Amino acid sequence: MTLPDALADIVSDFAELADSDKVTLLLEFAGDLPALPESLEVEAMEPVPECQSPIFLSVDASDASAVRLYFSAPPEAPTTRGFASILHEGLDGATAEEILGVPSDFFHDLGLASVISPLRLNGMAGILTRIKRQVTEQTAA
Repeated sequence: MTLPDALADIVSDFAELADSDKVTLLLEFAGDLPALPESLEVEAMEPVPECQSPIFLSVDASDASAVRLYFSAPPEAPTTRGFASILHEGLDGATAEEILGVPSDFFHDLGLASVISPLRLNGMAGILTRIKRQVTEQTAA
């Protein structure tokens, strides 16, 4: 599996933890999701309906050597915020090629399947799929 270094480090951190500690780390990530820049409004962002909670994302791949990712997820949805924060920390600033090379099922290596419902994990897959689609569309133009 080829992952950008930052995302590989996150996967490694999760892999070393017991299940209860994985939940704690996911919640810590939820608290670390950066706020949106003032220039970006949620209404202009893409919704991710695969998630059980409302989450919106925006990708700026105008510089394919440093793709920028932006997320909006409510504080009352810590699992969704945690997923978004993991993807932000692991992929923000990565190249378009690195992002497109992330396996669509990489999140299984986080080891959350035993503590998070499959429906929630599908939400993370949906977020990654939409990021990749936006990167593809923006770099093809």
